[in-house]
Amino acid sequence: MNEQVYRKALDEHLSLFSKLDTLMADLVRAAGYMLETIRNGGKIIICGNGGSAADAQHFAAEMVGRFQLERRPWGAIALTTDTSILTAVGNDYSFEEIFSRQVEALASPRDLFLGISTSGRSANVLKAALCARMKGIKTVGLLGNDGGTIRGSVDSAVIVPYNVTARIQEVHVFVLHVWSEMIESGLAGYQQV
Repeated sequence: MNEQVYRKALDEHLSLFSKLDTLMADLVRAAGYMLETIRNGGKIIICGNGGSAADAQHFAAEMVGRFQLERRPWGAIALTTDTSILTAVGNDYSFEEIFSRQVEALASPRDLFLGISTSGRSANVLKAALCARMKGIKTVGLLGNDGGTIRGSVDSAVIVPYNVTARIQEVHVFVLHVWSEMIESGLAGYQQV
């Protein structure tokens, strides 16, 4: 039984990864927006729920820490990490506003918003993306399935066309690592230690 579970998961993973060339143009476009943001002194503001919250934190760590190159830190904030804000806003307003309130408070026009959602339908990520657009901030979605409602609410969407959350998340981590490498190589010699 366990071998069957393993083989099925691996087969799905390999099959999905073999089709990722379809993401290239959108992935490269989004990386260009991120490069422009960092060059202009802006920060990347990231959010998501559950595993996507962990991915938001992971990507922020790659930007503020480093991916592969020794360099100065770049501005990135995961809106998923301040439990006092999340619980206060969730309690006093609604769970739908936990990210948009932070975007409204923290984002400036030089920044970039990155919303991560495997369904493409996370109401709080959608509301944050719309808030970012109202503030004139460039918006990117890292999404799954058909991109959902968030797809049409961002400037650029990278959509993993699959409906199994675990497989979508595996691709999302891959995309975040590729973005990290693209950004570091695109800024090679720029802001290095």
